[in-house]
Amino acid sequence: MNDTTQNDLVSRRGFLLGSLGSTIAFTAAGTTGLILKASPSNAAPSFVADVTGDYSFQDSTTGCVVTVTVAKGVRRIRSNGMPNHSTGQFPNSKNPNAISPQSYDFSLPTNPTTNTRVAPYVIPQPFGIAVNGVLFDPLAAEFYDDDRNSGWSYNALANSIDLGLDDNEAHVQPSGAYHYHGIPEGLADSVTRKGHSPLVGWAGDGFPIYLNRGYREPRDTGSGLTRLGSSYRLKSGTRPSGPGGSYNGDFVEDFEYIAGSGDLDAANGRFQKTPEFPRGTYCYILTTDYPVVPRAFRGDLATSFTKSGGPNRGTGQPPRRPQPRP
Repeated sequence: MNDTTQNDLVSRRGFLLGSLGSTIAFTAAGTTGLILKASPSNAAPSFVADVTGDYSFQDSTTGCVVTVTVAKGVRRIRSNGMPNHSTGQFPNSKNPNAISPQSYDFSLPTNPTTNTRVAPYVIPQPFGIAVNGVLFDPLAAEFYDDDRNSGWSYNALANSIDLGLDDNEAHVQPSGAYHYHGIPEGLADSVTRKGHSPLVGWAGDGFPIYLNRGYREPRDTGSGLTRLGSSYRLKSGTRPSGPGGSYNGDFVEDFEYIAGSGDLDAANGRFQKTPEFPRGTYCYILTTDYPVVPRAFRGDLATSFTKSGGPNRGTGQPPRRPQPRP
């Protein structure tokens, strides 16, 4: 198979897993079956999986282990939560926790249904799991005046608080769980597809998660590509309580959903055709603007994905109280 044919297949269905120089074990059923030549030439080959089907992946360099099986309407995802890419230094001065393997085992529906209304979620509920087995967990357990009942929760990606995130907008919980608060650079870089954004994960209700490049007309694959934007906007005016000052994005409550102002609904998703779902599917989008990672579900949360209890977050450092703003 020549490189042109390989690249064409990857552009339609593939996801590049593995870091250069790794010893990689990979098996798959119903995949493209491609082995791509790594660069530099003395590095280990990288493998491509059709992430809508069965695959098993293990990388000795990063420690990433993930196994996915699809049968009888259920997608079972088992992983150790270790990423397939480099990370920042952990522990660090703002995040005192070391990355350690986890034991994730999720069963998600392959044919979820959408609800009329979206269902917001709160900590410690994660949003979804990436194709490399790492959780998308955007919410922070830091609140104004260290009071979770204050009505003001810090935006983990804002400049007003330093949670020790790395270049993947990720850090580590006290349990050792490495997790993404935003768009992971390492994961995005390991995706190999031109054109429409690739599928990068699955939400807790079973719907797919994509990066933000999609068709201008969601049901028309010939309509050209565009960068999809959320329909959340920064509020105008000043906060009526708590930290006071102007709305500036420091807090989750600084934003509001305005229907039709962007491409996506209140769950940061839409129904669209994709290379993996040519007939169309509801899917969530990771956007460069708030909320980046969705903060609500359009479908019913799978029982195996439900998490309850107190917050288990990774800062270890009290948030810096924002200075009052006029």
